[in-house]
Amino acid sequence: MVNVAKDDALVDAELPSASPLTAPPSHDLVGGVSLERLLALPSLAGARLLHDPDEPARGVSRASLLGAAPEPRHHLVCADAETIEAWQAAGRDPFEQCSLDGATALAVAGGTSDQALHWGSQAAAARLPLVLASRTAAPERIVTEVLEAVLDQQAGILERVEEAHQILVGVVLAGGGLEDLCQQLAGFLGGAAMVTTSDGRVLASAGSEADLAAALSLDCFDRTGRLITEHEPVGIRPPHGASARRAMVRIAAGNLNHGLLAAFVGDRALTADDVHLLERAATVAALAITKEQAVSAVESKYRAEFLRDALSGRAGSPTEAVAHAASLGWDIDRRLVVVVAETDEDDAHSTRSPEEVGVLQERFSRAWSQAMAVRDPRAPVMGFSQEVVALCGVSPTADTDAIMRTVSEVVRVISGIGGGGRRTFSTGVSRPIDSVADLPQAYDEALSAVSVGRQLHGDSAVTHFDGLGVFRLLALIPDSADLRRFVDESLGGLAADDSPENVDLRRTLSILIDTNMNVAETARRLFFHYNTLRYRIVKLEKMLGPFTTDPQLRLKLALALKVHQMRGI
Repeated sequence: MVNVAKDDALVDAELPSASPLTAPPSHDLVGGVSLERLLALPSLAGARLLHDPDEPARGVSRASLLGAAPEPRHHLVCADAETIEAWQAAGRDPFEQCSLDGATALAVAGGTSDQALHWGSQAAAARLPLVLASRTAAPERIVTEVLEAVLDQQAGILERVEEAHQILVGVVLAGGGLEDLCQQLAGFLGGAAMVTTSDGRVLASAGSEADLAAALSLDCFDRTGRLITEHEPVGIRPPHGASARRAMVRIAAGNLNHGLLAAFVGDRALTADDVHLLERAATVAALAITKEQAVSAVESKYRAEFLRDALSGRAGSPTEAVAHAASLGWDIDRRLVVVVAETDEDDAHSTRSPEEVGVLQERFSRAWSQAMAVRDPRAPVMGFSQEVVALCGVSPTADTDAIMRTVSEVVRVISGIGGGGRRTFSTGVSRPIDSVADLPQAYDEALSAVSVGRQLHGDSAVTHFDGLGVFRLLALIPDSADLRRFVDESLGGLAADDSPENVDLRRTLSILIDTNMNVAETARRLFFHYNTLRYRIVKLEKMLGPFTTDPQLRLKLALALKVHQMRGI
C-alpha cells in the first residue's frame, strides 16, 4: 500500500511502506473514473489512498454503501468507521469481502490512527485499495459525488464521441474515403489506424511512419502483412499487457461483415471509451465502404464487359482496344501474360448461400486487384464468376522462370500464410503475347493451365502453360471414365495403390521410361544395385509385356503413367 494524499486526522498513523505510486494515465481507465481523480472531490478532500503499486489501477463506474450492493464490481464501496467495526464484531471481514466481490476500492470515513493502521494492514492483505477519508466525510455524500463524477465523465465521453462521429461523417459526405477516415481516427486516438478486410488484408491505413512501422511489427501481423484476424479478439480488452495497446471492432452493414477497424497506440492502454469511439467510427467506415462498392460496381460493369470482349476477340481492332483500355486506366499495349486464378472450392455445388459466395468472390477479386496495384498499377484485373483474370505486363527479356517467379510472388501475397477464412485457389499462366489480337489464345492457354495444373498438383497449384506438355492433350478428353479404363488396361495391377509394392514398381517403370531405358542411370536415381533393377525389369515385363523392346508398348505405358498422375479421373 502507498500514500497518495494526507489527512491531518490520521497523519501520525504508521502505515505499511511501499514504493511511490506512478502518475495516473492521461486517459480514464477501462470501467470508469480513476481513484486518483476521485480524491479531488469535496467529500474526499484530504483523503489518503492506500494502493499496492504492483496491482494495476482500476476505475470506478459505480458507488454504493457497504452491504448495499450484492455485486460491487467496479464499485467504490463506502462506509464509516462504525460500520466497519460492526462488521468485524459480527465476525465478518469487510476488506476480504469487497476484494472477493471485485470492488475497485473501499472508502472509510472517520476512524482513529490505530484503526487506520489496522485497516491498512487488512486491506493490504486482501489486496484491496483503501481510501481513508476524514471524520467529517459522510459515506452517503461520497456516494453521491462519485456518481456525479461518473455521470459527468460519461457525458463528456458521449460529447467527444458524438463530435468525432460528426467529423467522420462529414469526411465521407465530402467525398473522403477509408484513408481519410483512418487519418482522422489516428488523430483522435494517437498512433496508427487501419481498415482491413475480414481476413486481415489492409485496405487503408494512417499515422506516422514510425507508428505504422511499429504496428506492422507486432505479432498480430504475419510475414505477408496480413492481420491475423482469427487470433485477434474484437471489442474491449483487459487493460494489461502489450495487446491492450491495440483494439479492433467489426465493420458491419446489415448482415454483411466488411472487415475490421483497428487502432494501435504505443504509450497507453486503449480504454472502453476508445473502443466506443472505434465502434462509432466503424459505422462510418461501413458507409464509406458501401459507397465505394456502389461506385465500383458501376465501374466494374463496364470494365468487365470490355475485358470479356478483349478476351474473346470482340474488342475491335488492336488500336481501338488499346485506346479503350487506356481510357479505363489500363495499359495493354505491351508484352503481357494472361493469369487466371480460380478458387478450388466449387461454388456451383457449395453448401454456402449465394450471398455468401458472392461476398467471398468479391473479396477474392479485390485481393488480386490490391496485390496487382502494388506491382503493376495499370494492369487489368477483373473478377468473373469463379475466376479472376489479370493481364500482367512482363519484360521483353523475361523467360518462363522469371515470369513464374513474378506470378508466384503475387500469389504468395494474396494467399498469405493461410487463416482468416481465406479459400485456396489455383493459378494458370499463359505464354507471353505481344499483341492484343493474341489475347483470346492466351486466355485459353491460362484456362488450360489452371484446370490441368489442379489435376496434376492438387489445390493451390501455380502452373505455366508450357509446363503442361502432353497433359494438355489428355485434358481435352471429356470423359474421365475413358481415361480411367485406359490406365487400368495399360498398367493392370500397377494402376492400383492398394500395396506399397505396386507404387514402388510403378515408380521404377516411370524412371525407366524417363531415362529412355538406361538401366545404369535408373539404378543410380533409385539407389538400387544394378542386378536388383534387372530383377525388377523382368518382373515388370511379366506383368506388362516386353516394353524394353517394344517402342509402341513403351509409348502406351508412358501415356498411362501420365494419365495416372492426373487427379479426378
